[in-house]
Amino acid sequence: MSFPSATIRGDGFVLRPLSHADVDDITAACQDAQTLEWLPLPRPYERRHAEGFVGEIAPAAQESGRGIVFAVEVDERVHGCIDLKATNWLSGTTEIGYWVAPWGRGRGLAGRATRLLAEWALLEHGLERVVVRAATGNLPSQRAAESAGFVSEGVARNAGFVHSGRVDLVIYSLVRDDLRL
Repeated sequence: MSFPSATIRGDGFVLRPLSHADVDDITAACQDAQTLEWLPLPRPYERRHAEGFVGEIAPAAQESGRGIVFAVEVDERVHGCIDLKATNWLSGTTEIGYWVAPWGRGRGLAGRATRLLAEWALLEHGLERVVVRAATGNLPSQRAAESAGFVSEGVARNAGFVHSGRVDLVIYSLVRDDLRL
């Protein structure tokens, strides 16, 4: 099984497939110090990395059935990326990851996009559980998960890595039954 290509419309934004036209915005966003603090991206992040992400990594995730990557578009410009990953169709679980470009921050975009994508996975594709993992020091990412209605389940010690080393991760989840409340 795999996720179909789709465009999902939210309130003031669109989740859509990546395109080569997104490479410049992805390159710029992934050179940002705050983005690099919490994501183990290549340093320096160069155009060739964004081209590989758009042309190889994102399509491979979808083709394998492990996930799907979307551009978060506002006013015809990429303001971030969000993806489903580590999808297990048998157990009905997936994980959401996201980043927001510096020019898109401060508007609740990550939380709104996370909620929209989680509902799409749970309601449209029959999954049962969606997880977000955020470093304990990454408060904006934690706020996004909480604003999307995800429930904190606790801390997984030494479970993640960033450029500065190992980090603890707060585990959040949203399950299908949460949508019925």
